[in-house]
Amino acid sequence: MKKILFTGGGSGGHVTLNLNLIPIFRKNGWEIVYIGSETGIEKELIRKMNNVKYYAIKTGKMRRYFSWQNIKDMFKIPVGICQAAYIIFKEKPDIIFSKGGFVSFPVVVGGFLNRRRICMHESDLTPGLANKMSLPFVTKFFTTFNDTVKYVRHPEKVCYIGPVLSDRLKNGDKTKALKLCGFSADKPVIMFVGGSLGAQSLNKAVLTNLDFLLQHFQIIHICGKGQKTETKRQGYAQFEFVDKEFKDLLAATSLVVTRSGSNAIFEFWSLSMPMLLVPLPSNASRGEQMLNARSFREKGFAEILPDNELADDGKLCRLIMQIFEHSDDYREKIQNSHLKFTNNEELYEKIIND
Repeated sequence: MKKILFTGGGSGGHVTLNLNLIPIFRKNGWEIVYIGSETGIEKELIRKMNNVKYYAIKTGKMRRYFSWQNIKDMFKIPVGICQAAYIIFKEKPDIIFSKGGFVSFPVVVGGFLNRRRICMHESDLTPGLANKMSLPFVTKFFTTFNDTVKYVRHPEKVCYIGPVLSDRLKNGDKTKALKLCGFSADKPVIMFVGGSLGAQSLNKAVLTNLDFLLQHFQIIHICGKGQKTETKRQGYAQFEFVDKEFKDLLAATSLVVTRSGSNAIFEFWSLSMPMLLVPLPSNASRGEQMLNARSFREKGFAEILPDNELADDGKLCRLIMQIFEHSDDYREKIQNSHLKFTNNEELYEKIIND
């Protein structure tokens, strides 16, 4: 039996693609192994899956700014490399697939030391630090944006595949969503979603502007784990996290206000969903979300509201009303864009054959 080893973690965006690929590999007779961190979100998500052997290693987060924690974490990285190298030597996977995040770098290096074939994927326009450091050690680098090749030192390894889209959000049931939220069918719905870890500034802006928004819309608010409040209003439904019901909620939604992580915005794009994008601020990221958002705005798919302008009096509401009033224009531009994309089965073929 052939064996594949997955790695990636730290946030939902570094795990979701792996979660989608694992059943396809299993269906085709592959044994599955996963290397993740000891405390990251990937540990919880992967351990819910059957027949996936999970190994946890030491990880050190590679920050782009000065922090005393960097010094401590520098010692964790070589330990993680040694742990990963031993696991890979013992498991002898045919292929390693890395989705990025700080746990992935030790695994990629460990795979290189064991002379394994390694494929890596980047969702954002510019490579994350872990992927950038991993690139010399991988065989193939799959990218979501065609322009990513401009930002790497090994362009010969780049394989542009577009966003990897599944059918998980298709065919949602609007009636189920309205019932779940206690909404009526005669008032439009907008969704606020801040990613798997939530977005405090966006959450605060929703509650600050709730009175105005509820005059015009019903609100689905996915606030993130541990950030749910006691706010209860007719037409307002709050969730920490949504999994199976997400496609139903989207079927009822007319407009999404969200961060601009690539995985999320391309999934909304696949549904022709008008978007207001609120990228992570530069002090909380490497700036990749702003680049993603600008790319979508330039194509006419979305508008941008910088995080530091969320508190500006009325600006969030004005942009939401503007987008909603021109929803058909945004949908038409998305539907006529014909961007290249790949489904999970096609990516499976590329991983095993390239």
